[in-house]
Amino acid sequence: MSESCIDQTERVDPKAAIRRAAYDARNAQPDKDRVSELAIARFLELPEYARAGTAMWYIDCRSELRTRQTLPAALASGKRIVVPYCTVDEHGANKLGLWHLESMNELIVGKWKILEPPRARWGEPGKEVPVTELDIVMAPGVGFSREGGRMGNGEGYYDRLLANVREDCALVGLCYECQLFDDLVVGEHDVFMDYIVTESAVYRGRGRRG
Repeated sequence: MSESCIDQTERVDPKAAIRRAAYDARNAQPDKDRVSELAIARFLELPEYARAGTAMWYIDCRSELRTRQTLPAALASGKRIVVPYCTVDEHGANKLGLWHLESMNELIVGKWKILEPPRARWGEPGKEVPVTELDIVMAPGVGFSREGGRMGNGEGYYDRLLANVREDCALVGLCYECQLFDDLVVGEHDVFMDYIVTESAVYRGRGRRG
């Protein structure tokens, strides 16, 4: 092997390598609809979800574990369902807006082809929900560990949200079993999930106090 090849190998970013492997595994997951239904059924059985008055769901995009087929039932359950959308704060930093969803008809295809409320309605009184009112958060991710570690897309949207929820708000990572990594690379300030839920199991994570 040439010296240039050795140098290139040594420069490989472990986090980038795991993120690529996680994307590939997620993309290759067979029978996504059925597997997603199994995982969401486990999520709905969590005691923290049963107790929650305000629950945040993500809306799947691309190859993420699918949620949108179950959202209509959640909307009819009597809980206040909140969905996120990608926006920026007053300093231009990425952040998630929180929208009180009452009907799937409120959503349109927005940034990155993700369903979101129309931009003209962002900030509408009665529809925007403060992060402190969330009782449970369903969080997507690229890769997870069974201990609750989470690797996102690198844009920081969920990092900022998770850092500002109440201490008693349950954090739940939802993913396919194939997205779990024993050697997941996490940063010093990354927030650990209370649970990781897949089609196969519910794993108790370290959480923020672990």
